Amino acid sequence: MPVVRDLRVLLRLRNFRRLLSVRLLSQGADGVYQVALAAYVVFSPEKQTSATAVASAMAVLLLPYSLVGPFAGVLLDRWRRRQVFVYGNLLRALLAAATAVLVLGHAPDWLFFASALCVTAVNRFVLAGLSAALPRVVDAERLVLANSLSPTAGTLAATAGGALAFGVRIVASGSDAAVVLAGAVLYACASLVSLSLAPDLLGPDRHPARPRLARVLAETARELLAAVRHLAAPPRREAASALAAMTLMRFCYGALLVLLLMLCRYALADTPEGGLRLLGVALALSGMGFFAAALVTPWVAGRFGPHRWIAVCSATAMVLEPALGLPFATGPLMAAAFVLGLITQGAKIATDTIVQSGVEDGFRGRIFSVYDVLFNVAFVGAAGVAALMLPPDGRSAVLVTLVAILYGAIAAGLVRSERRQAVQQR
Repeated sequence: MPVVRDLRVLLRLRNFRRLLSVRLLSQGADGVYQVALAAYVVFSPEKQTSATAVASAMAVLLLPYSLVGPFAGVLLDRWRRRQVFVYGNLLRALLAAATAVLVLGHAPDWLFFASALCVTAVNRFVLAGLSAALPRVVDAERLVLANSLSPTAGTLAATAGGALAFGVRIVASGSDAAVVLAGAVLYACASLVSLSLAPDLLGPDRHPARPRLARVLAETARELLAAVRHLAAPPRREAASALAAMTLMRFCYGALLVLLLMLCRYALADTPEGGLRLLGVALALSGMGFFAAALVTPWVAGRFGPHRWIAVCSATAMVLEPALGLPFATGPLMAAAFVLGLITQGAKIATDTIVQSGVEDGFRGRIFSVYDVLFNVAFVGAAGVAALMLPPDGRSAVLVTLVAILYGAIAAGLVRSERRQAVQQR
């Protein structure tokens, strides 16, 4: 098969293998660190976890992506990318080791979160740098394949890192500090592997004159505002409505995830360790739903249209989410994890397609930066709302019902938007 042949050629490229190794180690360490953070904040036996603590953890994991992400490229175009990998991963290894010390010393939560926030903020630069460096180690003919392989391999590495974290917890008798240290070791390994790449191999190319950094950052902010105005114009109404729907669906998913975390911690398992294992099963089922969406969505969206597929996903969630969630029983909730994974990812794939095809090429990159910000801010905002509404054990029929109503409103809004566009086109 041509794809298999090209894949073999890619893996024969020494510098591609080295860059891929940096990605695998970095994202594997991210998986370890994220499980450690969740275990310490939510499932630590000596802590009485609240939904507010869960919301804080999600903010730590996701807000750096939203706040730093749109501007990361500006700095990456000024720094040698290989050095970003070397020093960025080394810095994360040191910060992760410091986080382990804070865990052992039972430091105040704010200090723990500050350390974790620094680790995840650096991650944005490393991931963006890995994508930017790829054309320097792969020829143009195989760049699409490399862009498909590398992020997918990174996601699998993060999943494997999460599994490794569970294994370390078992061996270390539930020690969160040991799990964090395992992540620190992987970050250090990523830094060492980065040294195998030549300092100037990954770029960027040096130019004799560069604008001042403050000017470039201000220009970036203006360009993002221009992208928002472009998206709001009538010809892009379908893309704007899909993006708004996806943002609200991400909000729903975030609220339900916090509810599931609290249920696993207090209502569905007898011990914190049992709750953590149950959460692992739920996340695995949600991942299977993501995979199923990748198989189903191209056919369904091609047959009915991506806009209608998003509406179908929302309407399905409106019906199944309360049916499976309101019993607050393990079996239905595990089924709900799979269904919500499928629905959320299916809608996202369709939204990506609509945005890619519905906006001008010159604005596409900036609009996806806005998309990324909305996606993560909605998730963090949902965690905050859930923290205000959830009782200590997570059993909230009110939250489940409100989320179902919001899913229904999303579906109705999409149907209304499609009808309006059909009338205007006549």
